[in-house]
Amino acid sequence: MQHYTIGQAARLLGVSPDTARRWADAGRVATYREDSGRRLIDGRDLAAFAVELGQGGQDEDGTDHTSVRNAFPGIVTAVKLGDVAAQVEIQAGPHRLVSLLTREAVEELGLEVGVRATARVKSTNVHVDLA
Repeated sequence: MQHYTIGQAARLLGVSPDTARRWADAGRVATYREDSGRRLIDGRDLAAFAVELGQGGQDEDGTDHTSVRNAFPGIVTAVKLGDVAAQVEIQAGPHRLVSLLTREAVEELGLEVGVRATARVKSTNVHVDLA
């Protein structure tokens, strides 16, 4: 049976060990103690919890789980579907945002012209040019 420590589970889930520990303490994911006293998570339990987290996407109050701070709520103005990829345009106030994503993502989200959507932008590089 595959098992994971709290730290290993945290890395796999993309959260801090403290967050994973709080989830375990709250009973969101089952743990057990090995002979040395270290808490472990069964691999099957961790896999099921990871799927649950991935499908959730929001807190119970409807708040999104995201670290992205640049959110542009707007309306979808164009969708161009390819066999694998898609291009989605969102008008967010005076800003026109264009995103390339998979066709599968567009279909799962139900993105089509006229639908409200929020573009979230996160960048590791910003280039500034003189006007």
